[in-house]
Amino acid sequence: LVLLIPPLWDLTTNGYLFLCFQVLKGFDYSSPWKGQQQMYKLDIGWPKIPEYFTGQTFCVAVDSLHGLVYVGQRGDNVPKVLVFSEEGYFLYSWNNTVEMPHGIFVLNTATDSSVWITDVGTGKYGHTVKQYSPSGKLLQILGTPGNAGSSLIPLQFDQPAEIFVEESGDLYVVDGDGGMNNRLLKLSDDYKEIWLTGTNGTGIGQFKIPHSVTVDPFGRVWVADRDNKRIQVFDKVTGEWLGSWSSCFSEDGPYSVRFTADYKYLIVAQLNINRLAILVAPPVGSIGDCVMVSTVQLADETKPHLVDVDMKSGAVYVAEIGAQQVQKYIPL
Repeated sequence: LVLLIPPLWDLTTNGYLFLCFQVLKGFDYSSPWKGQQQMYKLDIGWPKIPEYFTGQTFCVAVDSLHGLVYVGQRGDNVPKVLVFSEEGYFLYSWNNTVEMPHGIFVLNTATDSSVWITDVGTGKYGHTVKQYSPSGKLLQILGTPGNAGSSLIPLQFDQPAEIFVEESGDLYVVDGDGGMNNRLLKLSDDYKEIWLTGTNGTGIGQFKIPHSVTVDPFGRVWVADRDNKRIQVFDKVTGEWLGSWSSCFSEDGPYSVRFTADYKYLIVAQLNINRLAILVAPPVGSIGDCVMVSTVQLADETKPHLVDVDMKSGAVYVAEIGAQQVQKYIPL
């Protein structure tokens, strides 16, 4: 470091010592001295036959327990849900009662598995959050199909964007994807409201298109507040606002938030700049500000929309509505 600094900087002695101190005390990831760490590589063999993607791929969910990958896609006369193996082989598809899938989530419990889908369609199946069996049997509908809701009624959705379900059965819904609702809702396993927060706006705890939601092991709920270009964090027990990140999103807002398998990092999709950002996940305590340690730059017009992580292998799956495909990235 000492040998490199003089040609690059015309500094006084005090300035020179200050710079050395800043570098050595270190770990300022925004510093130009830190080269970007490559953390993932594309799995070019997944899926085995990409031609099974026949619509716009909006969402992806991984069943890490059974080695399955669910893909939600849109389009006329196309299967709305495709199921692949983690090796990339197409297994089957289903289409019943799904209109326009936006978010998808797989829940595994001690006794069974289920697939949750948020449907933003405007027809007879839309404005709902639905639970399916792995084979596509409809098990549960939250919301009133076909009717856009009011923020005054907890279970009346308007283009619900995404859902996260804990093993306990508690559900977190971000609602909505451009409709009248801009809120985060927590429901119990019997679908009763535990708490609800958020209105349309730019202030603390307000949202402009809450687009993705996930929960960490430390009792915090993370929301991609897309059009406010920030991530907001809430206490999962009380719904209390804990903090927000915005400095990493000056170029484009966050579309998707998912933790890596070790919970050390957050994977964030940024659709308009075709990028995955990898941010340090803070431990228990203050949220602080975001620290970006790496990025994955995708091809132009790929448009990564939502992502999911295999919590066993650590692989990241990216649903790309521009490229109309899902791609798999393997941790290095």
